[in-house]
Amino acid sequence: MKTIVITGVSKGLGRALTEKFISLGHRVIGCSRSVKAIANLQNQYPQHYFTAVNVADEQQVKDWIKSFIDKNHPDLVINNAAIINQPASFWEIPSADFSQLIDVNIKGTANVLRHLLPDMIKRNQGIIVNFSSSWGRSTSAQVSSYCASKWAIEGLTGALAQELPSGMAAIALNPGIIHTDMLDICFGSEASYYTPIN
Repeated sequence: MKTIVITGVSKGLGRALTEKFISLGHRVIGCSRSVKAIANLQNQYPQHYFTAVNVADEQQVKDWIKSFIDKNHPDLVINNAAIINQPASFWEIPSADFSQLIDVNIKGTANVLRHLLPDMIKRNQGIIVNFSSSWGRSTSAQVSSYCASKWAIEGLTGALAQELPSGMAAIALNPGIIHTDMLDICFGSEASYYTPIN
C-alpha cells in the first residue's frame, strides 16, 4: 500500500484518481476548497484523510501537511488542483481573475511542494507529478492565463527534477483532453466530443 497525496479531489480528474487509487488499495490524503465535497468524501471513505484546503493559501497548506506528515509519508504527490479563466482575450481578463488563476495553478503547486519536499528528501523517496496540459507546451487564443500557468508548471517541474536527489523524481504530466467541468468552460459544446471522466 502506498500513500498518495492529491490536490483538487472534489471533482473531475482529482476525484476519479482518488476513487481509483482507493479501489487499488492505496491510502489517499486529499484536499479541495469545497467543504461540502470534502465532508462527503470523508464520510464515504473514512479510512482515508480529506481536508478542506485552498492551495493558494500557504498557511492552510502548511497546516494541512503538518496534520499528517509525521505518520503518513507520501510515496506519490499529484498536484492536480487548477482553475481556468472564462475564455477571453488577454486584455479582457480581469486582473483579479488572472491573479487568482496564478495563485491556484502556480503558487498552489509551489506551496504543496515547499512543505512536502523536506520530508520526502529526508527519506530520499517519492515521486512528484505536477499536472500540466497541452497548453503547457503550446498555446491557444482565449486561454492565455491558463497557458501561462501551465508553461510555468513545465519549467518549475523540469528544474525541480534536476535538483532532487537520486531515488526521487518529478514530472510534468499532460493527462490528455478529458471531458470535465473545466473542459466545458474552455471548449463549450465541443467538450462533449471528448471522453468523460467517468
